[in-house]
Amino acid sequence: MPTVEVSLPQDVHAQFERLVDEEFVTEEEAVEELLSAGLDAYTRDVSGDDRGPTDVADEYADDMWDTAEDPAASGPDDDYL
Repeated sequence: MPTVEVSLPQDVHAQFERLVDEEFVTEEEAVEELLSAGLDAYTRDVSGDDRGPTDVADEYADDMWDTAEDPAASGPDDDYL
């Protein structure tokens, strides 16, 4: 297996060490999984995705109701007339 040496800023190295302690068995496992995930994300082909960027409002539009309408459809409240 090839060997790679990298220099990291102190804060990134501290985050990496915390992640290794919490999520992985060894540093080697952490490096392999994190690099693989990063490479997959970086090289993912989104050009074939015809959905385009998703707008949060469009994504959840069916789950929302118009705030100008009465959600209970009970009519006006007599207390406020």
